[in-house]
Amino acid sequence: MTSTTVIGLGPMGQAMTRTLLAAGHSVTVWNRTPSRADDVVAAGAVLAATPTDALEASELILLSLTDYQAMWDILGASTGSLAGRTVVNLSSDTPDQTTKAADWAASYGARFLTGGLMVPAVMIGTDHAYAYYSGDPEAFETYRTTLAQLGDPRFLGADPQRAQLMYQANLDVFLATMTGLAHATALVGAAGIPAQDFLAEVTQLLTGFPAMIAADGVGARIDAGDHRDDGANILMLKATADHIRGASEALGVDAALPQVVQSYFRQAIDAGHGADSWTRIVELFRRP
Repeated sequence: MTSTTVIGLGPMGQAMTRTLLAAGHSVTVWNRTPSRADDVVAAGAVLAATPTDALEASELILLSLTDYQAMWDILGASTGSLAGRTVVNLSSDTPDQTTKAADWAASYGARFLTGGLMVPAVMIGTDHAYAYYSGDPEAFETYRTTLAQLGDPRFLGADPQRAQLMYQANLDVFLATMTGLAHATALVGAAGIPAQDFLAEVTQLLTGFPAMIAADGVGARIDAGDHRDDGANILMLKATADHIRGASEALGVDAALPQVVQSYFRQAIDAGHGADSWTRIVELFRRP
């Protein structure tokens, strides 16, 4: 089994540590607040006294931190111990920081992988867990089996930015969807419909999205720049957005979110694309 170091013991770091321990791996941990290691140490992890000790304990280093600056803050005085190791940074940050980090690691003789775990801590190591990785291909192949303990590892290529971008894009959808659900729940709640009843109903709509996207070949059409009407053109959708905003205002619910959605359909119509599919909106984001 691979000896692994986990630096950063928030919920994700602790979940990764417990998962690796359960799979039989030797795990060393380090955290700014040592008491956060108590539970995983009781489960079999070894607490390193310093970041340098944590690096030197393993060849595979998993980072679960707030952002990439935290990596530099923690490991900045331990760069002499990076040579020959593989650093997998599972922290969230911007693409430019990711590239900077890969170059930084390489300058000290370390291999670098960007990672993005796409499930919450409680799902780490389950059949539902998966993660994106990019960066050093050889490092990924070397530790694929270990990374698979955390979730299905999906390698996106040598560019370290790609996993970070895929992670952020997935969360873009997640946050927008959760915000939409929150607004819709408030909207029906203003009319006396309980959240429990509404959320049970809207689940059917949400589960229908994969089939809708697959059936319409949405991705291929966007890549080809083909935004022809697919049965729900922008004029129709703009009318719906108008009604949602109107309903929000009538019921005293904050209308800022539907107003933003409405604005994108209006821009497309003003540009002469009212008869196009909703996919035309992608071009507004590409060329604001």
